Amino acid sequence: MICSMTGYAACTRHVDGGTLQLEIKSVNSRYLDFHFRVGEELRASEIPLRELFSSHIKRGKVECRLSFQAQAQRSDTLQLNEELLAALSKLGDEVRQRQPGAAPLSVNEILRWPGMFGEQRVDFAALVPEVLAAAREALAEFTASRAREGEKLANVLRDRVAGMRAIVAAVAPRIPQAQAAFTEKLRQRLEEALGAANDERILQEVAVFATRIDVAEELARLEAHLSEVERVLKAGGATGKRLDFLMQELNREANTLASKSAVTEVSQAAMELKLAIEQMREQVQNLE
Repeated sequence: MICSMTGYAACTRHVDGGTLQLEIKSVNSRYLDFHFRVGEELRASEIPLRELFSSHIKRGKVECRLSFQAQAQRSDTLQLNEELLAALSKLGDEVRQRQPGAAPLSVNEILRWPGMFGEQRVDFAALVPEVLAAAREALAEFTASRAREGEKLANVLRDRVAGMRAIVAAVAPRIPQAQAAFTEKLRQRLEEALGAANDERILQEVAVFATRIDVAEELARLEAHLSEVERVLKAGGATGKRLDFLMQELNREANTLASKSAVTEVSQAAMELKLAIEQMREQVQNLE
């Protein structure tokens, strides 16, 4: 399976006392880079989450958001905290004794006072297994979304490889004849410049030039690199770095092909190959 580095998934899980919400998203990165946005009450879950994600994700900038929404109490079950209410009333009397002009607390302010309806205690340490269960559920969808996009990118790369093979197949049979014609033209010009008395020197110059414009090795290496790209795509897994290296090698051969070109056919083929390689490189940057 080939995966893209771009993915997204979310999971909501109802637990005692409230609801856990977990979100994972990732974008391209050269390495595996985690960013956790977790509330302090759930901080104990961060290390187990990092270990879980590291076992499934190899590359990408991954952001994980984890939050807990406390369950609201039903209005018919609400009870005032009598001790807190009495303490507020007593403190209010003391304040007004010292500051007669101070206004008493309103009903709305009293009802909004922290802890007025009692505190719903949640054992967040006990929620770690629930957090990991939510993470596994989200991770399954996250991995599936990355795999779907990865397969689309792999198909694009296979099409580009087929296109490059077609370019090489179209130009390769025409290269020897075109180079021979160009070499003959060079020989004639040298004869005109040096005269027939320099036949040996002319042959040497022509032989050196023919060696310099021979692109058989570059075409063979191009073919070998394209075969390796296909093999890597077929093998699957974390292919991004390997394919990125192969793009560099393909580009190197295309540049050499262009620099050694002495005929129009090779120059055009080299330009088309470089364009295809650049298009492939853009897609490879998205693979894990």
